[in-house]
Formats: sequence, structure tokens, C-alpha cells
Amino acid sequence: MAEALKIEIFRKKLPDELTKALSEADSRTDIGSGAALSAATAAAYLIRAAALTAEEKGNTEQLDYLCRNGEILRSYMIHLIDEDVKSRGPLRKALKEGDPRTVEAARQPAAAIANEIINMMNQLLELLNQLAEICSGEAKRFVAASADLAMGSVRASMRYVLDLAARCSDETYRYIVKRENEITLDTCRQNYAIILEKVE
Repeated sequence: MAEALKIEIFRKKLPDELTKALSEADSRTDIGSGAALSAATAAAYLIRAAALTAEEKGNTEQLDYLCRNGEILRSYMIHLIDEDVKSRGPLRKALKEGDPRTVEAARQPAAAIANEIINMMNQLLELLNQLAEICSGEAKRFVAASADLAMGSVRASMRYVLDLAARCSDETYRYIVKRENEITLDTCRQNYAIILEKVE
């Protein structure tokens, strides 16, 4: 009788279980899974800051928009915890089989979720920039914390993407990935600095 396939769902785990899985050397999770968790927390703090601002100043269409989009990002980032594990399946298999061409072909898909986290946190920083204009009081510290976590998620995800690209034999691909990430990081840094200037 064939052995039943066990599918582990990481996003359903309690924080203690999930962080333990992230800490294990042989875990199927990787930097993208942890970055997605931090990114979800960043989105949660955006929502909280918007809700606190609405309590203090009254709800507006803009605050509704920020809350709605924050929730979309929060739930999407939670979803990406497991999608990151899946995205590396072909690479894990290719590395076991040892065929260099298959390994090369699997590198780019393995970075897909980390790239998505980078893009979505870039958008989150843009939303935070809007919120930083209108928030006050207690909400300010949540805006700052959200921006800190978003930047951490971006940097961690980039570290993974650049590490995978550095192992690729295609020099053009390595250059493009490096340059694209430099441009995105520069944009994120600019938004991050503006946000902190507004709330600190």
C-alpha cells in the first residue's frame, strides 16, 4: 500500500509552531515564508493605525480605502507563507536529482514568492505614506512599526532572491535581478524615510 502524502500547512500553525519550523535547519520553509509573516504583521499595523486615526478624527473614504487594502495585503501575505514553500518544490527536487540544467530552470520560480513580497511591501509603504499624512497620536507609532517591518520583509526577501540569482550561470539574468532589486530598494528607502519623517 502506498504511503499517504502528508501536506503541512504552515499558515495554520500557532506562532510558537511556525517560528519553530522557521528555525529548523531541514525545514521546508525558507526566508520567503518568514518574510511573508513579517509582511502580514506590517499590514496588520497599517490597519490598526488607520482604525486608530478613524477613532480620533472620524472615518473617511480614504481611511476606508487604507483599511480595505491593508486587509487584502495582510491576508495575501498569510497565504504566501505556504506558497513560498510550494514555489521551491521543483528546486528541491532538481537539487536531489542533481541535473544542472533542471536546477538552473528551477531557480527563477523558486524566487517568485520572495519577489511578490518585495512588490507588495513596496505598495504597502506607499499606503503608509498616505496614512502618515493624516494620522496622529497613538497611530503614529503603528505607522512607524509597520514601515519598519515592511522594510525588513523587503530586505530579507531581496537577500534570498539575490542569493538564488548569484548561483545562476546566466550573467545577464544575474545583472538584471541585481539592478531591478537596487532600483526597488531605492524606492522603498525613499518612502520609508518620508514616512518616518512624518511620524517621528
